[in-house]
Amino acid sequence: MLGNSLEPHRKNVYLACKTEARTRDRAEVLMKQSLELLHTDYFDVYQMHALSKMEDIDIAFGPGGVMEMMRDMKEKGIARKLGITAHSEAVALKALELYPFDTVLFPFNWHMHMAHGMGGTLIRVAREKGVGLLCMKSMIEREWTEDERYASKYPKSWCKPIDTQEEPELLSAAIRYALSLGVDTIVPPGNFDHFKFAVEHIDELIDLPLSDAERAMLTHRLEQVKTRPFFDADCYTL
Repeated sequence: MLGNSLEPHRKNVYLACKTEARTRDRAEVLMKQSLELLHTDYFDVYQMHALSKMEDIDIAFGPGGVMEMMRDMKEKGIARKLGITAHSEAVALKALELYPFDTVLFPFNWHMHMAHGMGGTLIRVAREKGVGLLCMKSMIEREWTEDERYASKYPKSWCKPIDTQEEPELLSAAIRYALSLGVDTIVPPGNFDHFKFAVEHIDELIDLPLSDAERAMLTHRLEQVKTRPFFDADCYTL
Protein backbone atom coordinates (compact mmCIF):
# COMPACT_ATOMS: atom_id res chain seq x y z
CA MET A 1 0.00 0.00 0.00
CA LEU A 2 2.85 2.40 0.74
CA GLY A 3 4.35 1.91 -2.69
CA ASN A 4 1.07 2.44 -4.53
CA SER A 5 0.21 5.58 -2.58
CA LEU A 6 3.64 7.17 -2.42
CA GLU A 7 4.40 8.24 -5.99
CA PRO A 8 2.02 11.25 -6.31
CA HIS A 9 3.39 12.68 -3.04
CA ARG A 10 7.06 11.70 -3.35
CA LYS A 11 8.43 15.23 -3.08
CA ASN A 12 6.54 15.73 0.19
CA VAL A 13 7.79 12.49 1.76
CA TYR A 14 11.20 12.09 3.43
CA LEU A 15 11.99 8.50 2.66
CA ALA A 16 14.65 6.55 4.56
CA CYS A 17 15.87 3.05 3.85
CA LYS A 18 18.59 0.84 5.29
CA THR A 19 20.57 -2.30 4.63
CA GLU A 20 22.11 -4.87 6.95
CA ALA A 21 24.15 -6.28 4.06
CA ARG A 22 27.89 -5.78 4.37
CA THR A 23 28.90 -6.77 0.82
CA ARG A 24 28.14 -4.84 -2.35
CA ASP A 25 26.61 -7.76 -4.27
CA ARG A 26 24.05 -8.58 -1.60
CA ALA A 27 23.31 -4.92 -0.83
CA GLU A 28 22.59 -4.10 -4.49
CA VAL A 29 19.95 -6.83 -4.69
CA LEU A 30 18.19 -5.55 -1.58
CA MET A 31 18.47 -1.90 -2.57
CA LYS A 32 16.85 -2.49 -5.96
CA GLN A 33 14.06 -4.46 -4.31
CA SER A 34 13.40 -1.55 -1.96
CA LEU A 35 13.23 0.94 -4.84
CA GLU A 36 10.70 -1.28 -6.62
CA LEU A 37 8.57 -1.93 -3.56
CA LEU A 38 8.40 1.77 -2.67
CA HIS A 39 7.79 2.90 -6.27
CA THR A 40 10.57 5.45 -6.16
CA ASP A 41 13.88 6.10 -7.89
CA TYR A 42 15.72 7.64 -4.93
CA PHE A 43 15.95 7.70 -1.14
CA ASP A 44 16.37 10.82 0.94
CA VAL A 45 18.70 8.93 3.27
CA TYR A 46 20.14 5.44 2.92
CA GLN A 47 21.67 3.88 6.03
CA MET A 48 24.20 1.17 6.72
CA HIS A 49 22.25 -0.57 9.46
CA ALA A 50 23.15 -2.24 12.76
CA LEU A 51 26.89 -1.68 12.93
CA SER A 52 27.89 -3.54 16.07
CA LYS A 53 31.41 -4.91 15.62
CA MET A 54 34.65 -3.65 14.10
CA GLU A 55 34.42 -6.64 11.76
CA ASP A 56 31.33 -4.96 10.25
CA ILE A 57 33.47 -1.95 9.42
CA ASP A 58 36.25 -4.07 7.93
CA ILE A 59 33.87 -5.83 5.54
CA ALA A 60 31.71 -2.83 4.68
CA PHE A 61 34.65 -0.57 3.85
CA GLY A 62 36.82 -3.28 2.31
CA PRO A 63 37.01 -4.42 -1.34
CA GLY A 64 33.56 -5.42 -2.54
CA GLY A 65 31.96 -3.91 0.57
CA VAL A 66 28.62 -2.12 0.79
CA MET A 67 30.29 1.29 0.95
CA GLU A 68 31.23 0.95 -2.72
CA MET A 69 27.53 0.77 -3.56
CA MET A 70 26.54 3.53 -1.15
CA ARG A 71 29.11 5.94 -2.60
CA ASP A 72 27.79 5.19 -6.09
CA MET A 73 24.21 5.73 -4.91
CA LYS A 74 25.04 9.22 -3.68
CA GLU A 75 27.00 10.13 -6.81
CA LYS A 76 24.10 9.01 -9.02
CA GLY A 77 21.40 10.67 -6.90
CA ILE A 78 19.83 7.38 -5.82
CA ALA A 79 20.54 8.46 -2.23
CA ARG A 80 20.54 12.14 -1.33
CA LYS A 81 22.23 11.46 2.01
CA LEU A 82 24.06 8.52 3.57
CA GLY A 83 23.91 7.44 7.19
CA ILE A 84 24.68 4.71 9.69
CA THR A 85 22.84 3.11 12.57
CA ALA A 86 24.76 1.59 15.45
CA HIS A 87 24.57 0.41 19.05
CA SER A 88 28.32 0.50 19.63
CA GLU A 89 29.75 3.96 20.18
CA ALA A 90 33.29 2.90 19.21
CA VAL A 91 32.08 1.37 15.96
CA ALA A 92 30.02 4.44 15.10
CA LEU A 93 33.02 6.70 15.73
CA LYS A 94 35.20 4.53 13.51
CA ALA A 95 32.67 4.75 10.68
CA LEU A 96 32.63 8.54 10.97
CA GLU A 97 36.43 8.52 10.65
CA LEU A 98 36.24 6.62 7.39
CA TYR A 99 33.46 8.51 5.60
CA PRO A 100 31.64 11.85 6.03
CA PHE A 101 28.20 10.39 6.71
CA ASP A 102 25.26 12.77 6.85
CA THR A 103 23.44 11.10 9.76
CA VAL A 104 23.99 8.68 12.61
CA LEU A 105 21.14 6.85 14.36
CA PHE A 106 22.16 5.85 17.89
CA PRO A 107 20.56 5.07 21.30
CA PHE A 108 20.87 8.39 23.11
CA ASN A 109 19.02 7.20 26.19
CA TRP A 110 18.66 8.91 29.59
CA HIS A 111 19.55 5.77 31.63
CA MET A 112 22.58 4.80 29.56
CA HIS A 113 23.86 8.36 29.28
CA MET A 114 23.34 9.36 32.92
CA ALA A 115 24.84 6.15 34.30
CA HIS A 116 27.54 5.42 31.75
CA GLY A 117 27.98 8.46 29.50
CA MET A 118 26.93 6.38 26.50
CA GLY A 119 26.79 8.53 23.39
CA GLY A 120 28.57 11.54 24.89
CA THR A 121 31.69 11.29 22.72
CA LEU A 122 29.64 10.50 19.64
CA ILE A 123 27.53 13.62 20.16
CA ARG A 124 30.64 15.80 20.39
CA VAL A 125 32.31 14.28 17.33
CA ALA A 126 29.13 14.34 15.26
CA ARG A 127 28.62 18.01 16.06
CA GLU A 128 32.20 18.81 15.09
CA LYS A 129 31.70 17.03 11.76
CA GLY A 130 28.22 18.41 11.08
CA VAL A 131 26.57 14.99 11.23
CA GLY A 132 22.85 14.84 11.96
CA LEU A 133 21.95 13.03 15.19
CA LEU A 134 18.97 10.68 15.06
CA CYS A 135 17.94 9.27 18.43
CA MET A 136 16.51 5.83 19.11
CA LYS A 137 15.70 4.23 22.48
CA SER A 138 14.74 7.53 24.13
CA MET A 139 11.64 5.86 25.63
CA ILE A 140 13.40 2.84 27.15
CA GLU A 141 13.78 2.41 30.91
CA ARG A 142 15.99 -0.65 31.48
CA GLU A 143 16.72 -4.31 30.75
CA TRP A 144 13.88 -6.74 31.33
CA THR A 145 14.03 -8.95 34.38
CA GLU A 146 13.84 -12.69 33.78
CA ASP A 147 10.44 -13.77 32.36
CA GLU A 148 9.09 -10.23 32.80
CA ARG A 149 9.13 -9.42 29.09
CA TYR A 150 6.63 -12.04 27.96
CA ALA A 151 4.22 -11.28 30.79
CA SER A 152 4.12 -7.60 29.81
CA LYS A 153 2.16 -5.80 27.11
CA TYR A 154 5.41 -5.16 25.22
CA PRO A 155 6.68 -8.71 24.50
CA LYS A 156 8.21 -7.69 21.16
CA SER A 157 10.51 -5.13 22.77
CA TRP A 158 13.91 -6.56 23.78
CA CYS A 159 14.27 -3.84 26.44
CA LYS A 160 11.64 -2.38 28.76
CA PRO A 161 9.85 0.76 27.55
CA ILE A 162 8.41 3.31 29.95
CA ASP A 163 4.66 2.72 30.04
CA THR A 164 2.67 5.43 28.24
CA GLN A 165 -0.37 5.08 30.49
CA GLU A 166 1.19 4.42 33.88
CA GLU A 167 4.11 6.88 33.75
CA PRO A 168 3.54 9.58 31.11
CA GLU A 169 5.48 12.17 33.15
CA LEU A 170 8.53 9.93 33.32
CA LEU A 171 8.22 9.18 29.62
CA SER A 172 8.10 12.89 28.78
CA ALA A 173 11.14 13.51 30.96
CA ALA A 174 13.06 10.71 29.23
CA ILE A 175 12.32 12.14 25.79
CA ARG A 176 13.21 15.67 26.90
CA TYR A 177 16.49 14.35 28.29
CA ALA A 178 17.37 12.98 24.86
CA LEU A 179 16.42 16.28 23.23
CA SER A 180 18.52 18.15 25.81
CA LEU A 181 21.58 16.26 24.55
CA GLY A 182 21.21 18.04 21.23
CA VAL A 183 19.74 15.31 19.04
CA ASP A 184 18.01 16.49 15.89
CA THR A 185 15.11 14.06 15.98
CA ILE A 186 13.80 11.06 17.89
CA VAL A 187 12.68 7.73 16.47
CA PRO A 188 10.00 6.19 18.71
CA PRO A 189 9.67 2.43 19.23
CA GLY A 190 7.56 0.47 16.78
CA ASN A 191 4.91 -0.02 19.46
CA PHE A 192 1.79 1.94 18.47
CA ASP A 193 1.18 3.41 21.94
CA HIS A 194 4.64 4.96 22.04
CA PHE A 195 4.46 6.18 18.46
CA LYS A 196 1.09 7.79 19.22
CA PHE A 197 2.50 9.38 22.38
CA ALA A 198 5.38 10.89 20.43
CA VAL A 199 3.14 12.28 17.70
CA GLU A 200 0.63 13.77 20.14
CA HIS A 201 3.20 15.35 22.48
CA ILE A 202 6.17 16.23 20.30
CA ASP A 203 5.38 19.95 20.09
CA GLU A 204 5.26 20.44 23.86
CA LEU A 205 8.28 18.17 24.32
CA ILE A 206 10.29 20.39 21.98
CA ASP A 207 8.91 23.71 23.21
CA LEU A 208 9.49 23.08 26.92
CA PRO A 209 13.07 22.17 27.96
CA LEU A 210 13.91 19.52 30.54
CA SER A 211 13.00 20.96 33.93
CA ASP A 212 14.90 20.58 37.19
CA ALA A 213 11.98 18.53 38.54
CA GLU A 214 12.12 16.17 35.56
CA ARG A 215 15.88 15.76 35.89
CA ALA A 216 15.39 14.95 39.58
CA MET A 217 12.72 12.41 38.65
CA LEU A 218 15.10 10.68 36.24
CA THR A 219 17.92 10.75 38.79
CA HIS A 220 15.65 9.12 41.37
CA ARG A 221 14.55 6.43 38.91
CA LEU A 222 18.13 5.80 37.87
CA GLU A 223 18.94 4.69 41.42
CA GLN A 224 16.29 2.01 41.03
CA VAL A 225 17.27 0.74 37.58
CA LYS A 226 21.00 1.36 37.16
CA THR A 227 21.84 -2.26 37.94
CA ARG A 228 19.91 -3.28 34.81
CA PRO A 229 21.50 -1.45 31.86
CA PHE A 230 20.17 -2.68 28.52
CA PHE A 231 23.49 -2.42 26.69
CA ASP A 232 26.73 -4.19 27.56
CA ALA A 233 29.84 -2.21 28.51
CA ASP A 234 31.48 -2.79 25.12
CA CYS A 235 28.77 -0.63 23.57
CA TYR A 236 29.85 2.47 25.47
CA THR A 237 33.42 1.83 26.60
CA LEU A 238 35.79 3.55 24.15
